[in-house]
Amino acid sequence: MAPIASASPSMAIAPDLVRLDARPADKQDAIQQLGQLLAAAGCTDPAYAASMEGRERAANTFLGHGVAIPHGLAADRHLVRRNGLAILQVRDGIEWNPGQRAHLIVGIAAASDEHIAILRRLTRLMQDEAALARLFTVEDAGAIIAALGAEAPEAPAAAATDFAERFDWVLDYPAGLHARPATRWVEAARATGARIQVRHGAQAADAGALIALLQLGLRPGDAVTISAEGRDAAAALARFRATITGLSAQEKADAATAARRATTTVRGFEPTGRVITLAGIGASPGLAIGRIHLLAAHDAAIPDLPLPLAEGGARLEHAIRATRAQLKALEDDTARRLGASDAAIFTAQAGLLDDPDLITTTCQLMVEGHGLAWSWHQAVDRIAGSLAALGNPVLAGRAADLRDVGRRVLGHIDPSLAGGTLHDLPEGKVILVAEDLSPSDTAGLDPDRVVGLATATGGPTSHTAILARTLGVPALVAGGAGLLDLKPGTEAIIDGIAGRLHLDPGEQDLAAARAFIARQAERRAREATLRAEPATTRDGTRIEVAANINLPDQAAFALAQGAEGVGLMRTEFLFLESGVTPDEDSQFATYRAMIDALGAKPLIVRALDIGGDKQVPHLRLPVEANPFLGVRGARLLLRRPDLMEPQLRALFRAAKEGGALSIMFPMVTSVQEVIALRAACDRIRAAIGAPEIPIGIMVEVPAAAVQADALARHVDFFSIGTNDLTQYVLAMDRQNPELAPEADSLHPAVLRMIAMTVQAAERAGKWTGVCGGLAGDPFGAALLAGMGVRELSMTPRDIPAVKSLLRGATLADLKALAARALACATAEDVRALEAELAPAEQAAA
Repeated sequence: MAPIASASPSMAIAPDLVRLDARPADKQDAIQQLGQLLAAAGCTDPAYAASMEGRERAANTFLGHGVAIPHGLAADRHLVRRNGLAILQVRDGIEWNPGQRAHLIVGIAAASDEHIAILRRLTRLMQDEAALARLFTVEDAGAIIAALGAEAPEAPAAAATDFAERFDWVLDYPAGLHARPATRWVEAARATGARIQVRHGAQAADAGALIALLQLGLRPGDAVTISAEGRDAAAALARFRATITGLSAQEKADAATAARRATTTVRGFEPTGRVITLAGIGASPGLAIGRIHLLAAHDAAIPDLPLPLAEGGARLEHAIRATRAQLKALEDDTARRLGASDAAIFTAQAGLLDDPDLITTTCQLMVEGHGLAWSWHQAVDRIAGSLAALGNPVLAGRAADLRDVGRRVLGHIDPSLAGGTLHDLPEGKVILVAEDLSPSDTAGLDPDRVVGLATATGGPTSHTAILARTLGVPALVAGGAGLLDLKPGTEAIIDGIAGRLHLDPGEQDLAAARAFIARQAERRAREATLRAEPATTRDGTRIEVAANINLPDQAAFALAQGAEGVGLMRTEFLFLESGVTPDEDSQFATYRAMIDALGAKPLIVRALDIGGDKQVPHLRLPVEANPFLGVRGARLLLRRPDLMEPQLRALFRAAKEGGALSIMFPMVTSVQEVIALRAACDRIRAAIGAPEIPIGIMVEVPAAAVQADALARHVDFFSIGTNDLTQYVLAMDRQNPELAPEADSLHPAVLRMIAMTVQAAERAGKWTGVCGGLAGDPFGAALLAGMGVRELSMTPRDIPAVKSLLRGATLADLKALAARALACATAEDVRALEAELAPAEQAAA
């Protein structure tokens, strides 16, 4: 084992403080021996051994993997004369606690934090179980000293060295390496199975650690060396290189779009009366009138309550797992409401939870005897502080993301520490003023109540600003600390174009602002009128266009975008977002609220679709090696009547009270499944006395498409999920970033599966819809309509563009286009046909 940097003199491990092949009678005897060694070396007062025993009674110091780290109580630090370590190597081990056996016992005497470097080395050493196990039997004290030698904080960092397989690259992302592309780097590095390092000058980072990558502070034009070691390092490096260079085009396109927006000159609102104006940076355009509501920072004291390390580790793991599920639900919900680009914010946030330094720092602090919540908060604060101190505004935004996700974990550790302050808004329309606002809070704003947002800090490229623009909420950022001194209830006009907040405007300025806002509303109304027009082709064929949403409060927005109903209500979000399994009554209330929100418009509810990439921690489902090929969708429902039957009862109760409700079941692969599912529906419907309602299935696997003729005899309709169908037809995980460009729903094999399904449905007199991503792509929607699909359901924001394209074409043209696409050999050939739609669009215009 190679030695690492030597310890500072105050924490040097003397050979006479390492006792090899020690044979203490029990834990108490081991602690006494360590106390004697430390006292004899002049490190502690003899009474320190009693303090170590007191600490053991207060909190378990067993670190795991055969290592224990007894140390004194914080109140007894005066018994430490100088920092030091004593080590017992117990080859056969002793019982530390029931079920815990210690082989290496490290007694710590520290009056300061100088021992943290040794604890860091120890926790990282524990990740190499083979190396650690060798220390349990080694016959040379020097090997133990070398393995645990602390890094001297004052020693200059050695220049990073590269692995054998390497390449040089100049970063060409116009915005530098920010969170979203860095997340893709991390995913790609981990997928290779090799160890990949990114070096910039003397600094290096593990490509699989998000925070470490961001701390490199890479800017456009920075030269980096990327190297790899491990199995198939050359191939791994080639795949990683393809991923990171493949992102360049999208990063440049995003930057060009941002530049175009930045150079578009739009005059803001200019008051004519005497008003006090506070200036900031315009972050989200628009004008609004409201009263100031000051959002106080959540500065609750974090209690420091020590607990056994094993319990702390288990609670931390649970909190992180719950937060990850919460972020996934938020990501999916944001993708449906605001788009995939904005949802990627929460993918990046989830990536922060994987950073090893965050977990290691938390464990080190718990090892010192601190409580879980306090340790987590400190770890987040330290690492976020280091990111903010780099002087890079983009990385400062990532520090805010880290604090945001840290607050979520803290809330799962202790609900009283969750923060969250948006529940007590006053009546009326408010302009929310805060030091800063987290992305997750911004995504959850109600634009009907919060009409403006002004923050003292932040920047126009922050995730909060991006979400405010997507929501259409006027916002300014970097308004300065003076914003926080505003009197709540003060009337104001916020101008998100110019970045101004006008306080106490007179009636003349209010009237001018209302006229400005009215003109904006008239423009939106004209757009809404066009969105509301049906998607009827020029030769008279009507294509129904519906929305994919999750909850009743999303229905109004979907209808405003032109949705003619809901073609997919994803009920799994009732399970993902609540943290508990919703009972029949709560589900009934949600389904009934959705029906009421839609009025007479149709609603298709998908039964619980859990499995694959949608895991619900509180259901405690068995872990599967390949969940996409495991117990998911219909398979799960038929195996778990405790989940299926309450949902079906709630749905039929809702149908009994009226409304155009249909049910469809996910991931069906056989006729037997459909027969069993329909039997359950018939039995429950009869027991409730509900009317008959349409029952359909999702076509998401080749088995369903191939036997669509047989399945059509038992269902009322098909709804094709193109996202899953694509991954199953092409055998490509749609979440694998390396395969994403190839997992194309326009692949001829996928299109032929869709056509096969539609034709089988037509022969049986049934209709087919599509609720996957292809439906929301105007070109894809055109092909689907040409193949005979008569219902398209999509993200609400995609509806206007899809409707416009369909209204500009004839069905005959669409059929001809679809026929040509089905005859193509590659997805690229299919995409080349998109140019043929241009004349139809021009005719529509």
